[in-house]
Parts: sequence; structure tokens; C-alpha cells
Amino acid sequence: MGNQVYEKLQRCYEDVKAKVDFSPDVALVLGSGLGDYADQMEVAATLDYSEITGFPVSTIPGHKGRFVFGYVKGVPVVAMQGRVHYYEGYSMQDVVLPARLMKMMGAKVLFLTNAAGGANYDFQAGDLMMITDHISCFVPSPLIGPNAEELGTRFPDMSDVYDRDLRKILEETARRLEIPMKQGVYLQLTGPAYESPAEVRMCRTLGADAVGMSTACEAVAANHMGMKICGISFISNLACGMTDQPLNHKEVQEAADKAAPMFQRLVTEAIGEIGKSL
Repeated sequence: MGNQVYEKLQRCYEDVKAKVDFSPDVALVLGSGLGDYADQMEVAATLDYSEITGFPVSTIPGHKGRFVFGYVKGVPVVAMQGRVHYYEGYSMQDVVLPARLMKMMGAKVLFLTNAAGGANYDFQAGDLMMITDHISCFVPSPLIGPNAEELGTRFPDMSDVYDRDLRKILEETARRLEIPMKQGVYLQLTGPAYESPAEVRMCRTLGADAVGMSTACEAVAANHMGMKICGISFISNLACGMTDQPLNHKEVQEAADKAAPMFQRLVTEAIGEIGKSL
């Protein structure tokens, strides 16, 4: 499988390079609430996922499904408008293919964003949480199967997935902008159903502060390839059982849209600072 995974990735890369001549320093995955972030970029090119042979295409409402190439504060960035999820029926290798592809394009940093449920009672809807670590063992590892040596080592170290220097940049940027930002551990489950109250209690017991259906697997694949990684979760709601309100995707999207301006400002300024560090 390792060779097949790498060969598919190589085909996608060659397809992209034939259509777009751009070398990014930062790869940005736009989660719920940041879908329109690309409107603020100095856009050089766009490429729909459907134009890339064999590339997985997002089926989620609000996810545009394209790469946007351009500049943020002068930093060359490739942004994903819409990610694919394991619960959509794709293999985990397909789910992380975009992250791997952006590394092949030249990106040194992977900046992950998402909307997540808060599992920490100190959190509330509308909070931003910098990811300090993750728990990914509830979804299949993207590294299962024969290792593609071209991508990374068989047994990658996971002791500092969310790079300390990048976390410091995020902290200092949030402080300078006077944007409150929590910190915590993100736990990925498969979805697509929201977690039950008992599952949320389990997550909290395991040390999770936020729960979602993406991100951690992408971080595993990017770490395997030697990328520096940082991430921010938008806490769109408190997880099931922590309040009396039932959960639905529309409310998650609405909450994310409301907090988008603050989130976008933080991402923009942080990318500018990250660019100086590269």
C-alpha cells in the first residue's frame, strides 16, 4: 500500500504543478468559520479539487473544495477551502493526502484550524483554543500499511507534534491583538454523529479539552513528513451532555461565522509572524 499511496500522491503533485506555478511556505487548512478567509488573501491562483486527478472531494455544506494560492502578509500560502473527513467514506490515506500534497508543494508549516465541541467546563461557545497536543487513537492512523520511505520514517516521534516555537508565536500574537485564547488537548473521533454524553465524559476523563472529527490525523501525517505544525480550534459549542441544548450542524456553522472576524485576524497576524521565523 505504501507504494500505491506515494504513487497517487506523486500523480496529484504533478497534476497541480502542471496547472499552478506556486511554491508556498505555509499550508493553511480552513475549518468551519474560516471558509471565506481566502477573500482576504492576495490571491495568485485557485484550483478546484475536482480538477486534480484522483483527489478526494469534500461533500460537506460550507466547504468550497479548492486550493487557494496567494499571500498573507507577504508570506506565500496555500489554503484549503474545505477538507475531507474520514466519516465521508474516504480511506484515511485519502483524508491526509491534501496535507501531504501541500508539503510536496513546498510548505514547511501546516496551520490547522477547525470547529470543535468544548469538553472543558472552563470553555464556552465562541472561545478559541490553541492545540497543545492531541489524542488520535480513536481513528485509524494514516501511517498504517507499508511505510513510504519517501515520506518519512516508519516510527515517527510524536513528542512535539504542535511545534513549541509556533505555539509561542500564536500566544504572543493573541496577546498583542488582545484576543483571548485558551489552550488544550484536541481529541479526534470518527463522526459523523455528535458524541453521546457518556462519550464526552470519557473524552474529558482522558484529558481532552475539545472534541472534533478532523485535524489530528492530518497532524500525524504532516509530522511524519517533517512539517512544523500549529493548530487552533474554534469552540463552537459545549459538547453533548454539558448543556441542555441538542447539537446541530447549522448552529455550529452560525457560531463559527459569528466569531470568524476575530479568528481571521489572529490567523493573518500569526502567519505574518510565522513567515518571519522561516
